[in-house]
This record gives sequence, structure tokens and C-alpha cells, in this order.
Amino acid sequence: MAKYTGPKCKQCRREMAALMLKGQRCLTDKCPVKGKKKYPPGPPRKKRTKMSDYAVQLREKQKVRRTYGILEKQFRNLFDDASRMKGITGDNLLSLLERRLDNTVFRMGFASSRMQARQLVQHRHITINSSIVDKSSYRISEGMKIGITEKFKVNAILEDSIKLAKAVDSVPDWVEVDFENKSGTITRLPLRSDVLDNFNEQLVVELYSK
Repeated sequence: MAKYTGPKCKQCRREMAALMLKGQRCLTDKCPVKGKKKYPPGPPRKKRTKMSDYAVQLREKQKVRRTYGILEKQFRNLFDDASRMKGITGDNLLSLLERRLDNTVFRMGFASSRMQARQLVQHRHITINSSIVDKSSYRISEGMKIGITEKFKVNAILEDSIKLAKAVDSVPDWVEVDFENKSGTITRLPLRSDVLDNFNEQLVVELYSK
């Protein structure tokens, strides 16, 4: 199946982690993982056996992939790119995930979730250096200026997302955002230290290295 259309919180329960699939709203909504449902979805099991090393690696890979909302083939292609780059493969992988245009729009606070950011990109509301870009996987680079089209700057959804971003102060250090003009500049490429999610990317490297 190319796209998951079920409940987002069910994916969080499957990985037993808050994947922020609802974006910044997950910080205010009640999270089932933190509540009473501290077990994976499906029929209850009387006895839970210890997961194998492969299962642990697979679940970590799924957690990272689902957090950024991309398909398996896309994720594998990013891993291949990361393995060819200089430096630590796991760090490179997370940096490439952060550099996706939809994630960048989300990090800048112009969307309340990565899914919403992807819709903004695909509906041609996002510009890079004053040119419209409608490819969610577009890889941003240092010095690029991300903006909102004039027609969409007065949209209520955009205003709500900006208010929420200001409230939780979630803009990372590698972007400089001007909320008044609804634009931002990539000051540097994201590093592993900029990713605050609780990922163990080494498990992903071990899984794909078999």
C-alpha cells in the first residue's frame, strides 16, 4: 500500500513512541502512548517474548521512516545517498531527512505537521528563491530562501500554524525565519545535534548493512 490512511495515533502505538504525526499539536493533544494504552495495537497477547535483534532494528527503521512520512523506497534511496557521503552514515541520513522541503516547511513553523507541509508544497504554495517548487522531496541547501506565495500569505491555516510555532518556540537553529514576511533562510545544513527526536540511527544502518 502506497499511503497509510488510518489513525495516526495507531502508528505511534505500533512503535511505542510519539512520532509527532500531528506535528506541534501532539504537544497539546492527549497522546495515547503516554496514556493508558502503553501497548501495540491489535489483540492483547498473554505473553510477550523478547524481540530479536532484527526486530529491534526493523522497529527503529519504521519509527524514523514514519516520523518523516516517507515510503520505503524513498527511505532506502536516502540511505544509499547517505552511505556514499563523507562522515557517519547515520548522521548523514538524518541530515538528508531534515533537508527535505516538506520537513523544512514544517520546521520553519509554516505548517502544523509534516503532512500539512507536504500539502502546501504539492499545492504550489511554497517558493524557493522566489520560484515555486511543488516537489516535497526537494533537497534544500545552505543559503536558500524559503517563502510563501502572495496568494497564500493571508490563509487562516497558515496563520494558525505560525501562532502555534511561536507558542512552542520550535524553530531550529539552522533556519532563520521572518514570520512577519512569512519567509525564511537556510543559514546552514542541519546536523545530528539539531534532531531532537529519540532516534537510534545506528540500528537503521545495521539493518540495511546486512
